[in-house]
Amino acid sequence: MEPTYSTMTLCGAPVPLKRAGTGPAMLMIHGGGGASRFLPAMQSLARSFDVIVPQAPGFGGTAAPPWLETIADLANFYLEFIAALDLRSVHLVGLSLGGWVAAELAVRNASALASLTLVDAPGIDVPGVARLDPSALGAEEAVRATFFDRNFANEAVARALRPENEAARLANQRLVARLAGQRRYQDPQLQRWLHRIRVPTLILWGENDRILPPAYGEAWHRAIAGSHLVVLPRCGHLPIQEKPEEFAALVGEFCSKGAPRRG
Repeated sequence: MEPTYSTMTLCGAPVPLKRAGTGPAMLMIHGGGGASRFLPAMQSLARSFDVIVPQAPGFGGTAAPPWLETIADLANFYLEFIAALDLRSVHLVGLSLGGWVAAELAVRNASALASLTLVDAPGIDVPGVARLDPSALGAEEAVRATFFDRNFANEAVARALRPENEAARLANQRLVARLAGQRRYQDPQLQRWLHRIRVPTLILWGENDRILPPAYGEAWHRAIAGSHLVVLPRCGHLPIQEKPEEFAALVGEFCSKGAPRRG
């Protein structure tokens, strides 16, 4: 399932868009690295879903619009995106930082959502549980900290640190630091309103996530009533990349049937 590529203008900003497949709409909100690739897991899901992957304003080397100051701004942007495409009963999947955005969106207005999936998402605090701040690490070390499998980490480092990717990588890093890093990757106001999320919710986590240990997934699970938690063994911060087949199977089954195979 190869995607089509297009660009729309929304909220005064260009929005590159990848889309593939047919079926119920599945909107994926990317993490701090942007949406540079249509990943194998997305291709698998496109066999059963209309998979939509926009790149948020300010990411991928594009200029950040003046209204983009907080994660809440991104949540409002994606609500505008859903309305602009007239998406209904959409399955919302938030990856890493995108999970924080997705949760903020669902707290604000979940009327267009059929389900919510949060994958290794920051945004909440777990007292007494240490986490790793990638912005405090060197470029290579930050990439390696994202993955469990060493060989996979080697490939990711080679890809991420290519000279042609440097400008976009640094721009993404600066933007994430402004949106989330200054707030220590958490929002107490969000945490106190998570009970408003009443759509079926899957919390998907890498067992070996060094950036946000599984205790954070457990905290999301406790905060969102009726949610399902699935922890993937031998997996770091990005299950969609490190465990693409399992990721696609779990998300696809949850969005189709409302419950994961295990959890």
